[in-house]
Amino acid sequence: MDIGSAVSRQKGLTDEHLLALPQFRDSALFTAAEKVALEYAEEMCRQPVDVPDELFARLRQHFSDEQILELSASIAYENYRARFYHALGVESDGLYVCAIPLNRNA
Repeated sequence: MDIGSAVSRQKGLTDEHLLALPQFRDSALFTAAEKVALEYAEEMCRQPVDVPDELFARLRQHFSDEQILELSASIAYENYRARFYHALGVESDGLYVCAIPLNRNA
């Protein structure tokens, strides 16, 4: 949660949204389109990648083919970038600071 979340905050994403990402399916903070895009991102990042036709059908309810292509490229790039940095041990630059205190005991 560094450059991506820092840029997202500049675009209006809240800390509440970022912290709710692990539970996006059950969160009222995300629209149906956002939920299906996040589900698609999860499927694209699994090994091996096997995105079900049913998920593509739900994507098409919210996005055009061009938007799905752009979404796919963005997800693939972020997955590549994260794996590249993790493999090389590149640490956060501290660009993102959550304004909400995290309760680690919750």
